[in-house]
Amino acid sequence: MSAERRVRRRESFDSVAELYESARPGYPQHLIDDLIDLTGMGEGRRVLEIGPGAGQLTVPLAEHAVTIVAVELGANLAEIVRRKLAPFEDAKVVNADFDNWALPEESFDLVVAATAFHWLDPATRLQRCAAALRPGGVLAVIETHWGIGQRNDPFFAEGQSCYARWDPDYDPTFQPPTVEDLPHERADLAHSGLFAEIVNRRYIDQREFSAAQYCDLLSTFSNILAIEEPARRGFLACIAHLIESRFEGRIVQHDVFDLWLARTSTPS
Repeated sequence: MSAERRVRRRESFDSVAELYESARPGYPQHLIDDLIDLTGMGEGRRVLEIGPGAGQLTVPLAEHAVTIVAVELGANLAEIVRRKLAPFEDAKVVNADFDNWALPEESFDLVVAATAFHWLDPATRLQRCAAALRPGGVLAVIETHWGIGQRNDPFFAEGQSCYARWDPDYDPTFQPPTVEDLPHERADLAHSGLFAEIVNRRYIDQREFSAAQYCDLLSTFSNILAIEEPARRGFLACIAHLIESRFEGRIVQHDVFDLWLARTSTPS
């Protein structure tokens, strides 16, 4: 992906901010519970969230009485999160690009990026996150693997005709990974020299979608937003027709969430 195209896709979510709020699901409760328990978050702890989107994780964190600063690139998304956080006096939303944002002097106990870390500058993101943390603080990266493949998934197989017709970036060789294909280690964290301890937890969530619900979700994905408008409408109509005509109006998708926790070293 070219740098220009990457920037466009990174910024595209803000153009559908309200749909992003309604169509994007929250995170599994088990994941949130583990994030809180394993990092010791609670009243008075300082949390920096990078790329909160529409606040799917931000609100559950704020409900645990943490002091939270959420840095969101998109102005429309930032306003949605700001509205949701209005009841929490120790929550603040900053509309800024984390890659260029001036880090506060006071460090954080937790830096978390949920379905957003891959959009940060890979040359500087780990160093900047570590610099924002106190000694012994934790970086939490949540990766979302949408629609993880099931062997011989008929919906995936039949849906390829919609991509082939309407998506100019269609890759006929693409196969969605299965759970078994997903890695259990992250080389960037392990080899950075910035963290003394790295933990991975994995969660699988099953969701049922109507044709309209699934098309709304697809409409918040950057690769779909990158398709020119007439072709995007054709693609979504094709997917909706497929679900209605071949799958009795509903499909089941399996999403996998990886929680990576990396703790900084404490002085000896």
